[in-house]
Amino acid sequence: MNYHVEARNIVKRFGPTVALNGAGIAIAEGETHALVGRNGAGKSTLVSILTGLQRPDEGEVRFAGEQAPALADRDAWRRRVACVYQKSTIIPALTVAENLFLNRQTDRGMINWRELRSRARELLATYEVDVDADTPAGDLGVEQRQLVEIARALSFGARFIILDEPTARLDGPAIDRLFTRMRALREQGVTMMYISHHLDEVYEICQSVTVFRDARHIVTRPVAGLPHDELVSAMTGEATLAYEPRARTAGERVVLAGANLSLAGRYHDVDLAVRSGEVVGLAGSASSGKVGLAETLVGLRRPDSGTVTVNGTQVKPGDVPAALRAGLGFVPEDRHHEGFVPLLSVAENATIPIARKLGRFGVVSPARRRAKARQLIEDLQIKTEGPEQPVGDLSGGNAQKVVFARALVDDPSALVVINPTAGVDVKAKQALLGAVEDAVERGAGAVVVSDELDDLRICDRVLVMFHGRVVKDVPRGWTDHELVAVMEGIEQ
Repeated sequence: MNYHVEARNIVKRFGPTVALNGAGIAIAEGETHALVGRNGAGKSTLVSILTGLQRPDEGEVRFAGEQAPALADRDAWRRRVACVYQKSTIIPALTVAENLFLNRQTDRGMINWRELRSRARELLATYEVDVDADTPAGDLGVEQRQLVEIARALSFGARFIILDEPTARLDGPAIDRLFTRMRALREQGVTMMYISHHLDEVYEICQSVTVFRDARHIVTRPVAGLPHDELVSAMTGEATLAYEPRARTAGERVVLAGANLSLAGRYHDVDLAVRSGEVVGLAGSASSGKVGLAETLVGLRRPDSGTVTVNGTQVKPGDVPAALRAGLGFVPEDRHHEGFVPLLSVAENATIPIARKLGRFGVVSPARRRAKARQLIEDLQIKTEGPEQPVGDLSGGNAQKVVFARALVDDPSALVVINPTAGVDVKAKQALLGAVEDAVERGAGAVVVSDELDDLRICDRVLVMFHGRVVKDVPRGWTDHELVAVMEGIEQ
C-alpha cells in the first residue's frame, strides 16, 4: 500500500513522562484516517511530531516514503502537512486576506495590498470558502475560521491535513457542511487525519481508525465492520462507558432566575427559573441564542432588558464579579480563552475565586492553596504531576477538569456550564457530568448548555430555543428524535 504519512516506532519523553512509547500510524494516500484515544493517550504529542514542532527521541516520520525534513526547514514542513487545531491560530485583529498570507505577503520588500487581496479572493474561491477577504478575522464564526485555516493550509501546497477536534464548537448543520467539504477535498486527493472524541463522526467520515492508549498504539482497523463496543474497548481497555443520570427531586427554592431577558440579535423575552436540586438544559442550534442567554446569566453579556437573580439577589447586569459573589459558578464555552491561565499552576487556576479566603491581609498562603488544590484534584480525578504543574501542560480533558474545579471551589448555589464535555474523552465526560450532579445533590441548581445530546441527559428538563425564543420545555425521558425535531424547528 502507498502510505502518504508514516510515523514509525515513535518514542517521546518529557522528563519522567513518556508521552509516546513506540507508537505509530500509517495513513494511506487519499484517505481520511481517524486517530482516537482518551485524553493523555499521546494524540497531541504525535500531532506535534507530525507537524515538525517536536523531534521524536526515537523513531522516524516519512511522507510519501521520504524522510521528514529537518525541523528548522519550516517551509518544507508546511508543504507537507498542516494542522487545523481545536484552538484557532487565526489572528483576530488581522483581515482574512492578511491571515491567509501571513509571513508571505511579499518577496519584494513592499506589500502590494491590492494584489494581496486579489490573491486571497482567488484562494477563497478555489476552495469555496464564502468569506470576504477584507473581513476582520475576529468577526468570523467558528466554522468560517476553520475553513479559512484549511484554505491557508492548502495554499502552501500541503496535501496532508490534520483536523484536531474540528466539530467541538459546531452545531449539526455546520458539521454537515464541514463533512461535505472534507469529502470534496478527499476527492481532490487530499489526505486527512481526523482527531475526535465523537465516535459517530469517525464512522461517518473516516475510512480507517487508529487507537492510542497510554502512549502506545493499540490497533488500526478499517471503520467498516468495526463494532462500536470494540472501538470503545480499545480506547478505554474496558467495555462501553455509558453515563447513567441520577434520579432526584428538586427543591422549592429558586437559586437562579432570569425575567423578561432580551438582547438584540441573540434572544427575546426569555423567562427562566432553576430550583435547588434541579438541572435545566438549554438546547438549540448555534443561532438559537442559548449561549448568549447563558452568558447573560453569568454577567458576560449585558441584556437590553430584564433581570437576573442569583440565590435571591438581583445582580447588576453584565457584572461577572457580582454574579460570582452572589453564589454563581461558571464553566465558559471556550476554556482556552476564558477558562484558565495556561502559565499558572493547577492550584492557582483552581483557587482564583477563593484567593481571599486562603490567607490574611491579602496574602495567599501557598500551603493552604496547595491543600485545597489537592482536594480538588482528588475529587475531580485530575491527572496531573501535582498542584504546581502549569495547566497549559495538561491534556484537554484534565484542563477542563481544572476549569470545573474553579467553578465549584466556592460551593456555588447555582452553576452554569457551557459545552462542558467538548473535546474530552469518555472517562473525562463521566467525571465532568458527575461533578455537575454532585453539586446539584449538595443543593445547587444547574444550567447545562450543550450541543451534545448525551450531556443533556442529566437534565431534569430541557428548554429548547429557536431563533432567540424558548419554544418548548421538554421533560426528562425524551428521545433523540423528539429533541432534535424541536431544535431544528420541525416540531414545537
